Amino acid sequence: MPADIQTSELQSPVDLAEYLFRRLHELGVRAVHGVPGDYNLVSLDYIPQTGLSWVGNCNELNAGYAADGYARIKGIAAIVTTFGVGELSAINALAGAYSEYVPVVHIVGTPSTLSQRNGMLLHHTLGNGDFKVFANMSREISCAMASLNDPHEAPALIDCTLRECWIRSRPVYISLPTDMVQKKVEGERLKTPIDLKDPPNQPEKEDYVVDVVLRYLHAAKRPIILVDACAIRHRVLEEVHELVKKTNLPTFVAPMGKGAVDETLPNYGGVYAGDGSNEGVREHVESSDLVISIGAIKSDFNTAGFTYRVSQLSTIDLHSDHCKVRFSEYPGVRMKGVLRKVIDRLDMSQLSVHEGPKPHNEVSPSEQDVAKDQIISQAWFWPRVGQWLQPRDIVITETGTANFGIWETRFPKGVTALSQVLWGSIGYTVGATQGAAMATEELGGGRRTILFVGDGSFQLTAQELSTMIRHQLKPIIFVICNDGYTIERYIHGFDAAYNDVQTWKYKDLLSVFGADPQKSKTFQIKTRDELDQLFGDQEFAAAKYIQFVELYMPKEDAPRALKMTAEVSAKTNARDN
Repeated sequence: MPADIQTSELQSPVDLAEYLFRRLHELGVRAVHGVPGDYNLVSLDYIPQTGLSWVGNCNELNAGYAADGYARIKGIAAIVTTFGVGELSAINALAGAYSEYVPVVHIVGTPSTLSQRNGMLLHHTLGNGDFKVFANMSREISCAMASLNDPHEAPALIDCTLRECWIRSRPVYISLPTDMVQKKVEGERLKTPIDLKDPPNQPEKEDYVVDVVLRYLHAAKRPIILVDACAIRHRVLEEVHELVKKTNLPTFVAPMGKGAVDETLPNYGGVYAGDGSNEGVREHVESSDLVISIGAIKSDFNTAGFTYRVSQLSTIDLHSDHCKVRFSEYPGVRMKGVLRKVIDRLDMSQLSVHEGPKPHNEVSPSEQDVAKDQIISQAWFWPRVGQWLQPRDIVITETGTANFGIWETRFPKGVTALSQVLWGSIGYTVGATQGAAMATEELGGGRRTILFVGDGSFQLTAQELSTMIRHQLKPIIFVICNDGYTIERYIHGFDAAYNDVQTWKYKDLLSVFGADPQKSKTFQIKTRDELDQLFGDQEFAAAKYIQFVELYMPKEDAPRALKMTAEVSAKTNARDN
């Protein structure tokens, strides 16, 4: 057993839990998500002492989703759970954060080191004396792990683990035994901030890659830029925008990269997702002789069922840990440094610039002719949403119709989009909305947080409405009522009972969860005219309190891209070789 550190040996003695939470505060965390449990209770006492606030979620899964949403707005987040039952409830959400490159610090309160050493038969265990089994489950979805079992080592372990979380933009796992919470550690380290700078590229390798990129870029006849999620996660959007503005090349985003590029720029061309692309986009991208691909994640739903048809021979892939030019790969050469030098050294006189498609929020003529008292269709709704959105909105779309429908919306300037296209855990967005709304308030407010979620997904995590109300958050929530799991219907079992859900009185839930009628409002929308009136309501648009919209759409309706992707997914699922 590691010996306690004598206070006299320390220049600045500080309790271990205080050290950990002060480091989180240093990184920008102000709210800690999670659920209390007896193995983390004492550590939670340190949260208000270190300038942080406790959120207190309805369950650990929702807390994990909320931490994910919070991190996508603030840059990093923290969740505290208890050993076994708590951490396993959160593991799905943290796997999603790992999958989608979201930095979340998972702190798990564990039994004391003495109890673990003696293999005691404690509650929340498997009854076999193995206290590492749950940490081992999290190992594959954590980019770094730290067991704070020794006060001598704990501060360095904390600093190293938090740095890995930030640099690699993925979750980390920190176990904090009950008997270590109040142990004294050296606080002198707190005077030196954690170094969060990306490791620099080896200059010679970086210069070589930059020269190769420029050679192909200057020679190309129809070059384009394609931006995806990892450009957001690995913090290169400043460089991306400089490149887009300087070159004036046609610029597109993948679905997971929606919101990465200012969509009001004249050279913004829309969403590229193979056959699911915006009008005119697929032809333009696939006829290009050079694609500068930044932060790509070429998953099934991000490519409309792998219908992405861009040859590697005409692609330059820039990533957080390597670059690839055609078929030549350069490990360890990070995109941030390469982008900076490409921008600085680019010879505009050698660049071939051509016009790309111009996306818009105009409703198609066939939808314009429909009477105002008619039902709301997906094809009409999403361009109409684009007309209503405001600059700097935060738009959150659930896996399903909303995730695919938002592709048809051109954003105003500064809109941030949150979705979970790769992991695709239904119900994610309700928790993520709570986290995003809280992060927005911490950053000074002034931005609307808007959720579009299907009724089936909403039912999985509806309790998190309670947390939003408790903290007086002000999201606008649209629940799309279309009688169940639409995306699953289009994959298999369109009329099967397993794709149906019980009809709820959704808008009544604000009252059920205790919302003040003076600080909340609900709406039921069934026709186009009713939605037009709602979108024209200035009080509704002002988002001064939580607002809930029960929005009805036909069960059989879905965005074009969803139908096509679901068909490909069904075929993929059925393959036997």
